[in-house]
Amino acid sequence: MITPNLCRAARHLLGWRQEVLAERAEVSVTSIRRFESGRTSPHRATLKALKTAFEDAGIEFIDDDGIGLKLKR
Repeated sequence: MITPNLCRAARHLLGWRQEVLAERAEVSVTSIRRFESGRTSPHRATLKALKTAFEDAGIEFIDDDGIGLKLKR
C-alpha cells in the first residue's frame, strides 16, 4: 500500500501541492499532512482514494525488489 514517502514522491513527480491531491482524492488537506508527516495512519478508504488519484494522473506503483513508483508515459 502507499506509504508517506511514496505519497510525497508521487506528489513531487506530478508537481502537486497537498491541496491538489486533497481535491483530486476528495480527502482533507489535514489528513494528507498528518499522513505524510507520519502522525496518523489513514483509513483504508483514504489510502485507496490517494492511490486512485495518483494512478488516474499517471503514477504507477511498482514493487521490484522494493517499493517504488514511476510516471507512465
